Amino acid sequence: MTIEEMKRRKTALGLTNEMIAQAAGVPLSTIQKIMSGVTKAPRKLTLEAIESVLFAEEQRRSNRTEQLPAADTVQHTGSAYGDLPGSSAAGMVKEPAAGYSFTKTAEKKDGEYTLDDYYALPDERRVELIDGVFYDMSAPAVIHQKILGELYLLFRECTDAHEGECEVYLAPCDVRLDMDNKTMVQPDLLVICKEYDLGAKRFEGAPDLALEILSPSTRSKDMLLKLYKYQNAGVKEYWIVDSDHETVLVYDFREGNFYPEKYDFDSVIPIHISDGACSIDFSRVNRALKKVRSTGK
Repeated sequence: MTIEEMKRRKTALGLTNEMIAQAAGVPLSTIQKIMSGVTKAPRKLTLEAIESVLFAEEQRRSNRTEQLPAADTVQHTGSAYGDLPGSSAAGMVKEPAAGYSFTKTAEKKDGEYTLDDYYALPDERRVELIDGVFYDMSAPAVIHQKILGELYLLFRECTDAHEGECEVYLAPCDVRLDMDNKTMVQPDLLVICKEYDLGAKRFEGAPDLALEILSPSTRSKDMLLKLYKYQNAGVKEYWIVDSDHETVLVYDFREGNFYPEKYDFDSVIPIHISDGACSIDFSRVNRALKKVRSTGK
């Protein structure tokens, strides 16, 4: 189904962007951009989710045609998304082996989702749950993964050299940041300097250091929402890597400092939680990026 066909079916069914977003488990802003033509090449999974919502609503109405007035086959009635099928336990589309199926459940609003909803999502659906709100995480760009891989090696060099209790981990690793039922995050890189259960399916509580690499879809969340969450949860140090501007912001929260130190991609950046024992020579990351850009490998 083309986007134009989706738009025609959406109009014929009397559905709003809000209804489709809620049933498909796709951010409203994403639906709006697709339907308005701003997004020229939407992700295949997103289009499949929208198509499934439209198909399911058509099927529902077809099955009810004899019981309902003719007008109901054209205009959706009811509450904000009323009896529109498509809500999973987490308000998101489930995808079993044979296409999408829908289960009618109690509707939830942003702020009401829990870890039960988080774990009910399909394995391929990568999201973060923050204060009961789901945030989709798109697949990272190549440069994001290159930076992350280089940084992981550098942080590992540091922890290995000092043979301390700190360990370094890469996303995706679940972190139940607030130790409650409403938040589960996945930092790009985290450093844990305390005992933990190696057999657990997630980390409990705040990591000692969290690092995020900005992308267009996560920039505001990483720079504002997660900054606040990390500081209040007890994260001691927070790094924000901005590849577009080739800068690194480092927050040392141990003294309640909310103002970052700013470094460029050729700096040697101290790891504050190491108390001077470790630094990251970011120029090594920069050289690796330049090598890839010059050779295409």
